[in-house]
Amino acid sequence: MVATLEPLVRENLELFARLHEQAHAGERKRVAIVASKGTLDMVYPPLILASSAAAMGMECGVFFTFYGLNVLNKKKNRSLQVAPLANPAAPVPVPNFLGAVPGMTFVATRMLKWMMGRQNIPSALELLKVCQDSGVKLIACTTTMGVMGVKESDLIEGVDMEGAASFLEFASKAHITLFV
Repeated sequence: MVATLEPLVRENLELFARLHEQAHAGERKRVAIVASKGTLDMVYPPLILASSAAAMGMECGVFFTFYGLNVLNKKKNRSLQVAPLANPAAPVPVPNFLGAVPGMTFVATRMLKWMMGRQNIPSALELLKVCQDSGVKLIACTTTMGVMGVKESDLIEGVDMEGAASFLEFASKAHITLFV
């Protein structure tokens, strides 16, 4: 029975792909990314994805919410760190009791910066600038700003301040939506 359905399924998928392409012909692809974490190791993924999307000619918007807002905060974005505690995916696994030792956050942060530099990957702040220069829409969550006591003057220049509804409107027209 499965073998007889396979051609029908394939035909339906091909039809769907053609209809989708016709409906969106000529549209610029759009990427919507939610950045919710503020540690150095979690800042890189949304910035690399956003700068890559822009380099590929895609329209891109990144919604920075909760601790992700620290990336846009000019008072905090220069001191982003890596938390070694309870981070089992770290390149050098650190038992939790060692992650709690004073100074381990500094060591983990320096290690990540060294590893990224060794691969010629720009710093997080350089990637943020690349995103801005490439036209990536950087969006600060206004609700998070209120909760965290962040003022407009605390943010880097060129940031849009919007609520969840505005971002959802942007994301509703996205071809790719990611939560990091």
